[in-house]
Amino acid sequence: MTDVVQLFVAGVSIGAIYAMAAIGFVLLWQTSNTINFAQGEFVVVPAFAMVLFSVVWKLPFAAAFIATVLVSTLLLGLLVKEVLVNRLLKMGVLPLVIATIGLSLFIRYSLQQFWTPLALPFPAIFSREPIRLGTIVLSREELMNVLFAGVVIGLLHLFITRTKIGWAMQAVAQNRNLASVLGIRVSRLVTLTFMLNAALTAVAAVLIAPIYLVKYDIGVAIGLKAFYAAIIGGFNQIRGALLGGLSSHFRDAFALVILIAVLLLKPEGLWGEREEWA
Repeated sequence: MTDVVQLFVAGVSIGAIYAMAAIGFVLLWQTSNTINFAQGEFVVVPAFAMVLFSVVWKLPFAAAFIATVLVSTLLLGLLVKEVLVNRLLKMGVLPLVIATIGLSLFIRYSLQQFWTPLALPFPAIFSREPIRLGTIVLSREELMNVLFAGVVIGLLHLFITRTKIGWAMQAVAQNRNLASVLGIRVSRLVTLTFMLNAALTAVAAVLIAPIYLVKYDIGVAIGLKAFYAAIIGGFNQIRGALLGGLSSHFRDAFALVILIAVLLLKPEGLWGEREEWA
């Protein structure tokens, strides 16, 4: 039982971080029918930015964190949407998928060539002193990761369900054409969604970097597992991404078995809703 509890906490910790990246997939799909295959690199870039601000320039953690989120939001959110997505979105999903794959390769190998191919240490954000509950030994870092990720996801849920902008995002997710007729500025909401996704991946980067270290190619595994999570939970439900995130932390082979089973038995995802295609 002790091992089960410890493994469960560790799994929830890393799964919650994958879930944040998976939620980004879901948000982008709901508002713009976009699949961003550079999502893993959207985690890597802010991780390198955090190293620059915190380790190289030695800014205080709070200042480095805010700067990282701002850089990610503007560079990976606003700039990518305005320069890349606006030009390709009208051509359909496939050209944009190919473009995001190209973007992921560009970011990955640019970091390798122009920064370093080596893994960079990342300072621990939370204390690594264990918490002992009888025979159970829990990682304080893992518990704090779960708490921090839970707060971020909870605030996002409140934003989407309790604000006018969130209601507009839900309307666009339900029916883009009708939302436009009702006066909702769809393009502006899509831009906001890309910026929101970039901010989420920045937070995920700061939480996951002390675990994986910072290396140019860690985005491959992170992006794939977040994609698994979005599919397993349901590409049209944010709460499904949470469930999928907890499933995707398993060994790759087991996660793929879950993914294949979901695609065969419930292709809309465990918590997703079936969509009717014209």
